[in-house]
Amino acid sequence: MGDGDVLARLRDICLSLPEAVEKPFGGHTAPSFRIRDKLFAMTSEDGTSMMVKAGPGVQEALVAESPERFFVPAYVGSKGWVGARLDVDQDWDEIAELVEDSYRLIAPKRLAALIEPQSREPR
Repeated sequence: MGDGDVLARLRDICLSLPEAVEKPFGGHTAPSFRIRDKLFAMTSEDGTSMMVKAGPGVQEALVAESPERFFVPAYVGSKGWVGARLDVDQDWDEIAELVEDSYRLIAPKRLAALIEPQSREPR
């Protein structure tokens, strides 16, 4: 899958969420996604990774389980965000789940509740 395909797939996931918009972060040009002007997903300038906010313990578990796919990002890692490499084979259902979880953590409760019915069955 080429870089454009990966970003297009990520864009589809992010923009399918209620009131989500794409707006670059600071002086960057890489795609970033917001709800009510708060970031819930951002990509690296080179398009090889993305970062999402994660609940307590999720970052540590993902990085420990699959360090080839996940990492602790600079700057926002200490705030519980997790990085996912987009230049390796990824489980896109898992990526979509991580994006949705990040959205739920950032979005107002009324909007976050709108995506609850779409949640996947437990693994």
